[in-house]
Amino acid sequence: MSDKYEPSKVEDSFYKIWENRGYFEIDGNKSIQEPNKNFAIMMPPPNVTGSLHIGHALTFTLQDIITRYKRMDGFKTLWQPGTDHAGIATQNVVEKQLIAEGTTKEKLGREAFLERVWKWKEFSGGTIVHQMRKLGVSPAWSRERFTMDEGLKEAVKEAFIKLYDEGMITQNNYMVNWCTHDGALSDIEVEHEEVNGKFYHMNYYFADDSGFVTVATTRPETYFGDSAIMVHPDDERYKNLIGKEVLLPLIERKIKIIADSHVDMEFGTGVVKVTPAHDTNDYEVGLRHNLEFIKCFDEKGILNQECGEFEGIERLKARDLIVKKLQETGHLIKIEEHIHQVGHCYRCKNIVEPYISKQWFVSKEVAKKSIEKTYAGEAKFHPPHWLNSYRAWMDELRDWCISRQLWWGHRIPVFYCDECNHQWADKNDNPKECPKCKSEKLHQDPDVLDTWFSSALWAFSPLGWGNDGQMKDTFTKSDLKDFYPNSLLITGFDIMFFWVARMMMMGEHFMGQLPFKDIYMHALVRDEHGAKMSKSKGNVIDPLDMVETHSADIIRFTLAYLAVQGRDIKLGEKNLEQFRNFTNKLYNASNFLTLNVDTFPDLKDITIKTPLGLYMQSRLSSAVDEVRDSLESYKFNEAASTLYRFVWMEFCDWGIEYSKASKDSILELGSLFKETLKMVSPFMPFISDYLYHKLSGTTLENSDSLMIMNFPKNIKKDENIENMFAIIEEAIVSIRRAKVVIDMGNSKISKAYIKLDKLIDTAVAKPFIEKLAKVDEIEFVSSKVENSITDVSNSLEVYLPTQEIDMKPIIDKLEKQKEKAQKEFDKLNGMLSNERFVANAPANVIEENKKSLEEVKTRLEKIEAELKSLS
Repeated sequence: MSDKYEPSKVEDSFYKIWENRGYFEIDGNKSIQEPNKNFAIMMPPPNVTGSLHIGHALTFTLQDIITRYKRMDGFKTLWQPGTDHAGIATQNVVEKQLIAEGTTKEKLGREAFLERVWKWKEFSGGTIVHQMRKLGVSPAWSRERFTMDEGLKEAVKEAFIKLYDEGMITQNNYMVNWCTHDGALSDIEVEHEEVNGKFYHMNYYFADDSGFVTVATTRPETYFGDSAIMVHPDDERYKNLIGKEVLLPLIERKIKIIADSHVDMEFGTGVVKVTPAHDTNDYEVGLRHNLEFIKCFDEKGILNQECGEFEGIERLKARDLIVKKLQETGHLIKIEEHIHQVGHCYRCKNIVEPYISKQWFVSKEVAKKSIEKTYAGEAKFHPPHWLNSYRAWMDELRDWCISRQLWWGHRIPVFYCDECNHQWADKNDNPKECPKCKSEKLHQDPDVLDTWFSSALWAFSPLGWGNDGQMKDTFTKSDLKDFYPNSLLITGFDIMFFWVARMMMMGEHFMGQLPFKDIYMHALVRDEHGAKMSKSKGNVIDPLDMVETHSADIIRFTLAYLAVQGRDIKLGEKNLEQFRNFTNKLYNASNFLTLNVDTFPDLKDITIKTPLGLYMQSRLSSAVDEVRDSLESYKFNEAASTLYRFVWMEFCDWGIEYSKASKDSILELGSLFKETLKMVSPFMPFISDYLYHKLSGTTLENSDSLMIMNFPKNIKKDENIENMFAIIEEAIVSIRRAKVVIDMGNSKISKAYIKLDKLIDTAVAKPFIEKLAKVDEIEFVSSKVENSITDVSNSLEVYLPTQEIDMKPIIDKLEKQKEKAQKEFDKLNGMLSNERFVANAPANVIEENKKSLEEVKTRLEKIEAELKSLS
């Protein structure tokens, strides 16, 4: 073996072998599968909008670790891969490409535009899958799905039509969140940001010329849609005005003053404009008071005929023009700075408008049973505090707006008869006639479904539900029975309500059970300073760059090691270097073993007999139990930490060093190390497979991979041997400490004595202590040895005889240290004894000097004690 592991020569070739052999598929581990053990996890399908980011790398790494672990633990395992069509996001990407080419989707037309998006999907989806493979992830690639493939199209229609027929999907005119670029948005697709805006104070004059009232607004461009102004019914300032009419500035349309308790008397002027078609709260007021709902701009945000001379201008561009005109006419009397929350589209960042529109909605009643079952503990969140967040959202749940004014997505399967206006939902994409009047003049609803509608079915639709005979090669008849409910969901917390809650809602509604038993919500990956990654900050880490620079194994292990439940990950170069060193440690341990023995059997094929072998086997047993416990509770960081500690500190720092005094144990250590590599395999699959075959004298090309071998379990423990080696280690550390006192820390000495408080097999212990403590001869004694350097620890005392050591240079060195420390002590003590200094010096200087004096005093006492022991 060379001195350095070269991942670039291993990773791609190994991955191809694993995939070509079908290891990732549900029967890939058939030889070790155990009855009635099934494990299913669904990949959160990444959007086909470009490439993967470091958050994806974390999600896929954690999913792959648990999948590989379950596969090695005898489970029939399905990790379902796929990608999401991501309606708004993907349409935006392609629209920007068209604009850059000097054209638009409207010029192309719907069919040609959709062809263009499908081409982009093939390119982007291919990039994403390539990146996943570079990370070493092992989903069942033969079952890869796309949320708009033929089978899932059928499943989406099936779900829609069932809900439609149940009355759970309805179409209503309703106020929705409206992006003038992307159309209707659900509540959670709106990002609220604090902005520095303005408060505009406008005078509305009474129709009878008796004066005016002053109204304050943040959106003067919407006043053309006012259908009333309102005051609080208990506001003494305005009680006499209720029922009077005012004229809207510039256009002079009459509206009434009404009373409603919604008004905050303390805020602004206490007089509020009511724009029912363009404000969520005003919408409710409009319903209560039977007001007119007047739209003053269209779906693209262009002001309409209600706005007089400003007709045809975009709403935000019109604001300054309207304000200027209101100032000229004396209607606008004051402008104040005002900080307030403004909703933005989560995709294009456009300012979102409350807008009345005819849309399709899923009733919140669909979620009722899933909420009850989740509260009853049928699904568990990890970490558990996410249940509180789930509660906070679901307790305030509103109907879900599922229609989107896009071309890319699942077309709403609703048809309209042009003759009799009959409306119906149909799985047939091209119905021939109206089921009511038999007319052939039909048209389909032009809208598409919210992306999250198809994603909400992801826990069961790829398993064949509702696929209507399509895509049969991607699932089997038993899949729903074997893999629903899924065992686990791992995803980022940011899509809890977009996706997780909706999967729970749809899964329970259609399957009668919640879609997963455990939900692991991981946190954000930030840069090493804790800042959120963004292109503008230049701190984005590309997972593919990291693979090229470091290796997939190093990235995977680093992310797992840092993935503390509920805590954001701070990822920097120092972390990657730490685990580069860990891979070197694994490699060097294998190098050492093969220097001494050519090949090693598997642990199951030998009997461990040597004391060192029994000790390391017992320590391995504890590590295996800890890693298993951590993985079963999804504490990936604790599992990685246990592996790191065992390999580095126990096997390498002690086990390999001990073997230099016990050559007959090296064969056994090699077998134990091969078992350790099985435990490392889910985290670092490439280097573990490579080293396992090197130690076995085989190659992956002619042998099975670790990934379909049994994960270690039930390894023999031996507490007696562990207790003995704990004392051996204590003795070595104690002798090393004593040698430091006489300045011989790394030098060999001829003799040392050990007085034990506990009985051990001294004949076994002696060679280990002599070798690692660098002592020619150890002698065990029952009483203190005079004229010696002494070190006392918990279970023993160590004595280094001074008659064989030239003590003069050691004593001279200590005397010089004492002299220097004494001078420092005298100086500080003198300053602090000087009343004038103490009276005039700053308090912090006095404190620092007192602290320094205590430190010097402690050092002086230690030196004097050492001198006393030497004399």
